[in-house]
Amino acid sequence: MSQTNSVTDPLLAEQLAYYRAIAPEYEEHFISEPGADELVAAVDAFGVAGHVLELACGPGVWTGVLLQGAASLTAVDGSPEMLARCQARFGSERTRFIQADLFTWKPDRRYDVVFFGSWLSHVPLAQFEAFWELVASCLEPTGRVLFLDDAFRPAEELIEGEASATVQRRLKNGTPYRAIKVPHRAAELQARLGGLGWNIRVTATRGPFYWGAGTRGSAAPR
Repeated sequence: MSQTNSVTDPLLAEQLAYYRAIAPEYEEHFISEPGADELVAAVDAFGVAGHVLELACGPGVWTGVLLQGAASLTAVDGSPEMLARCQARFGSERTRFIQADLFTWKPDRRYDVVFFGSWLSHVPLAQFEAFWELVASCLEPTGRVLFLDDAFRPAEELIEGEASATVQRRLKNGTPYRAIKVPHRAAELQARLGGLGWNIRVTATRGPFYWGAGTRGSAAPR
């Protein structure tokens, strides 16, 4: 498991600290809202294939699903605790694990598919364009992108008001951490991505979840 870079922004550092601390109980905090089943169907319909990069893999919630179609998979996460859990579950000759700050990490190769689940909403809007430049640098010319996420922000998390992207979350023991949670809406997100040169169709589920799939430039989304 290789390691690169470190987080220096205070809020992003606190967000990373939260995910490091929550790793052992992560699955106990899953959102129980309508629409999650539509995400599973979206991944299946996308048809993962070839060499795959999973950004912010966490403990491997989607890693096993991706490996069903991938020739190889590189999983990147900023939390060594999350990455260790993912590696323990899915480590094999087809997988590579990298601990890195996704706001500064640079890929050493290109991939047929770039995937990220429950990550885009944790990217500050000020870093949005730079993040998608990273995604572009990871893709083969004909590569595809698939992402899944949600806009779920309960009232008790909105410590700075509904207009703020900063939320506060707690571990089971009550310890509070601040994190970024941008409540993207499907149509607005699709338009924002289009303005950056992406051809990605973003679809809302019947609950707070959404998913996006497509390509860079003029190639038609699949």
